[in-house]
Amino acid sequence: MKDAFGLPQSLLVLGGTSEIGQAIARRLVARRTRTVWLAGRPSPALERSAADLRVLGADVRTVAFDALDPESHDAVLGKVFAEGDIDMVLLAFGVLGDQALDEREPLDAVRVAQTNYTGAVSAGLVSARALQAQGHGSLVVLSSVAGERARRSNFIYGSSKAGLDAFAQGLGDALHGTGAHVMVVRPGFVRTKMTAGLPEAPLATTPEEVAKAVELGLRRRSETVWVPGVLRWVMSALRHVPREAFRRLPI
Repeated sequence: MKDAFGLPQSLLVLGGTSEIGQAIARRLVARRTRTVWLAGRPSPALERSAADLRVLGADVRTVAFDALDPESHDAVLGKVFAEGDIDMVLLAFGVLGDQALDEREPLDAVRVAQTNYTGAVSAGLVSARALQAQGHGSLVVLSSVAGERARRSNFIYGSSKAGLDAFAQGLGDALHGTGAHVMVVRPGFVRTKMTAGLPEAPLATTPEEVAKAVELGLRRRSETVWVPGVLRWVMSALRHVPREAFRRLPI
């Protein structure tokens, strides 16, 4: 069960090799989390992530999980929940894609959409049903400010995150009053291996700052978290910029 401040004792990370997911897991283990499940494709990277958390004192187990295989999600995640209650599910998987390439190769664009949206819908619904059945727990969904308004430079990725964000908000409304809780996290540009080599956007942040914001959001039982917080107001303004003017902005 969670403590009085809303922090989980048990954590399931969907996307166990995600740098942001790892940072969040490390921060929660340093606070109170003792049992961690890392779900992802079997790989040396997944095992290294598990080993790093074990050094911090957590009981860590790995489970084979593929976002692109939604037919397996019910069985795979069902086995995790069958081992005991999960206080928090972190939906951390996702791919950035290559905008220029994906525009030329529609199947590559579809893979971005299937990973970031379709896979998340499947895993999110399975997890939400389990959290609702146990009567408590949080589903934390890593969205992105890229989903707030489509930009020429990354509209394929952005559109997939827009769909994910809308889905997560609706799921949160559906679970309201059940004991289960959904928190949507909207980071801006995060400095990770996935974004290495890309032009850094203003208000760039780090996985550790995202983790700090997630912890605070859990303590407050927030429904939406922006990282950094000022992006809430920046995006509110950008949403209302006329389209012709928006196209000319250097973003």
